[in-house]
Amino acid sequence: MNNEDYDELLWVLRERFEKNMGRHLGLQWSEVLARIETIPEKLKALSMMEATGGEPDVIGRDASTGEFLFCDCAPESPMGRRSLCYDQDALDTRQENKPRGSALGMASLMGIDVLTEQEYRALQMLGEFDMKTSSWIKTPESIRALGGALFCDRRYGQVFVYHNGADSYYAARGFRGMLRV
Repeated sequence: MNNEDYDELLWVLRERFEKNMGRHLGLQWSEVLARIETIPEKLKALSMMEATGGEPDVIGRDASTGEFLFCDCAPESPMGRRSLCYDQDALDTRQENKPRGSALGMASLMGIDVLTEQEYRALQMLGEFDMKTSSWIKTPESIRALGGALFCDRRYGQVFVYHNGADSYYAARGFRGMLRV
């Protein structure tokens, strides 16, 4: 990442942080920036989150590690991360009309984690997300072993958890990620 890209990304992140203070009450941008500057490799992941439409923002801080929690806060599932099946096994077993990749595979390449159900519900406490789209969430192995995977959305003022075949993919389903910095 060159200096100009670095500066622009930090400017975007700061602007978003300052416009959405309700997502991170009690936290200061100067603390976040100091942490980012000590772990510059995290900027690559933040850059990829931004480039794929995630609009990452700080949603909290882990009290035990001191890490800041960046999460995709785009109103809808990030556009650059849709039309993906759940994981590599699902992609490998799909015989026809394979998607371009998988949610877990892309998250791994980006250096982020797919949200758990608990993290997804916590995000929904900070705003209304996925009103028209849906997002894959981390699926328990017991469900995945049977060929299924879980996804969430928000409709009618509620967060819903659904199931689908892990090899399915839709233009309106992507995934949201979490990055610890």
